[in-house]
Amino acid sequence: MILDRFRLDGKTAIVTGAGRGIGRGSALAFADVGANVVCGARTEEQILDTAKEVEKRGVKALPLICDANKREDTEALIAKAMDKFGRIDILVNNVGGTGPKPFLRTSENMFSEAFRFNVTTAFLTSRLAVPHMLDGDGGSIVNISSAAGRVPIPGFVAYGTAKAAMSHMTKVMAHELAPRVRVNAIAVGATLTSALAPFLDDEAKSKMEALTPLGALGEVDDIATAVLYLASPASRWVTGKTFEVDGGQEASNWPFEAS
Repeated sequence: MILDRFRLDGKTAIVTGAGRGIGRGSALAFADVGANVVCGARTEEQILDTAKEVEKRGVKALPLICDANKREDTEALIAKAMDKFGRIDILVNNVGGTGPKPFLRTSENMFSEAFRFNVTTAFLTSRLAVPHMLDGDGGSIVNISSAAGRVPIPGFVAYGTAKAAMSHMTKVMAHELAPRVRVNAIAVGATLTSALAPFLDDEAKSKMEALTPLGALGEVDDIATAVLYLASPASRWVTGKTFEVDGGQEASNWPFEAS
């Protein structure tokens, strides 16, 4: 059956930022199709809750406190994943995010930190995980990028530039690691997560929906479904691509002025 190509029985997936939002949704999607999941995030309570929900689906979970900005935490994440499961098949680089700030008020430090948090963390985690994929059956990496990396959105010069770099890094990694490791990205549009919630009231939400061709903001499962596709054998002939999962967005739907 065609749906069997989405199965991940016996595989091990690592998801960074797995405590909430897209990371949590991706971890649960993997569990639904049979994968064991390593859940990394900075907040212990959140990853323990995600791990509990993963195990309710009949697979194993490994919750690990991990600050992706710290190399030692990332090294420990990979090492403990190998100690427990003996293999790494999938990596979702979900950690990232930088708040809005006008170009003329964006400091050099903020710009550099945005690049490190959104791009360098994904580079390092991938660099540490890939040798284990190559020692095994190969693997798949999914980088969580953003519509802000391709659509000019005022106030997001740091975040948008970092996510554009992530999308290009995805292409380079894919070409170097093919055919045994596939690397793809998702340019995520405005999605209803706890990261977006502080900006939204009913008026702002309505404005954003009106500026989105499909007339709605994304939900976590919209992104998790795409993550599952790109991580599973269903996308075995896809690598080096950035999928746009954004409700049809071709222009900014951000209704605020950066301050």
